[in-house]
Amino acid sequence: MNLKQFGRRAFLPLACLAALAGASPAFAQPPTTTYGAAPMQLTQDWDKVFPRSDNVDHRKVTFKNRYGITLAADLYQPKNARGKLAAIAVGGPFGAVKEQSSGLYAQTLAERGFITLAFDPSYTGESGGEPRNVASPDINTEDFSAAVDFLGLQANVDRERIGIIGICGWGGMALSATAIDKRVKAVATSTMYDMTRVMSKGYNDSVTLEQRTQSLEQLGRQRWIDAEKGAPSYGPPMNELKGGEAQFLVDYHEYYKAPRGFHPRSVNSNGSWTVTNPLSFMNMPILTYIKEISPRPILFIHGEKAHSRYFSETAYAAAGQPKELVIIPGANHTDLYDRVDVIPFDKLTTFFTQNLAAK
Repeated sequence: MNLKQFGRRAFLPLACLAALAGASPAFAQPPTTTYGAAPMQLTQDWDKVFPRSDNVDHRKVTFKNRYGITLAADLYQPKNARGKLAAIAVGGPFGAVKEQSSGLYAQTLAERGFITLAFDPSYTGESGGEPRNVASPDINTEDFSAAVDFLGLQANVDRERIGIIGICGWGGMALSATAIDKRVKAVATSTMYDMTRVMSKGYNDSVTLEQRTQSLEQLGRQRWIDAEKGAPSYGPPMNELKGGEAQFLVDYHEYYKAPRGFHPRSVNSNGSWTVTNPLSFMNMPILTYIKEISPRPILFIHGEKAHSRYFSETAYAAAGQPKELVIIPGANHTDLYDRVDVIPFDKLTTFFTQNLAAK
């Protein structure tokens, strides 16, 4: 992959992040919603990008994370479920909402006998938090643990049998959460990104110290601009194409901007990140303690043709045992977002059935 074709700031994941502009353009801020004492108004219509299953019960739920941010989620469970079941929390991709890929994974695994929860991360989708469309390696790792809190309080969930799945940028968050949260008994990642690695080092770790320093200087100046006006600046709309982009950027566009995956609440479909969004990611490597997941099992799933494949391969190499890396022949990064004939749901089912089995 020739990164030079993406321009001077090509080392940042352009399909996932707000652009880092040297000057602050007058980009419009996304609509904001005030979250406070008033109850959140959640959409009750079925507005997912995938069809509703007749074999699964679904309802909207809310819960708070450790920072007091209210998260909105979709809870799925098999129809006519009996007794206490194993449960799985699902998050991702980075910049997506629960109505997209995470919801598809959650509903499909609920069809296979698990109680599942797909949630919107803090500051995005229907979840709370101001300002909108900002991310944090700490707070978003916490979002996974808050989902485990919620699942463990459900009367029909066996709290000793909870696992998590992270898709794309939430693959790294899932590993970070599992390392610190010993309640998680098994973790799977699909088409994973380590967002702290790609934001600090660029694709294939190509960023030089000079480039990193320059980006941090720009971000520091941007903070003064935002502080002066009292509100964050936002980058340009995500996943717009101008021609000549690398194929993986075209793939992102064909998911997020097309009927296949477009959702109006998704940052990647219909919004942009704050310009200063990369700051904490550039300083907080989230996979430092990946070995401490052991002896709990990890399943890595990635596409053979995915530009991001190296994230799974290096995380797999760094992890302790037990672990497994499954490479899907011919698949690219976004194929594992929604291609039900490509996503190895049988493998995921077997992995969680075995590792979340009743003792």
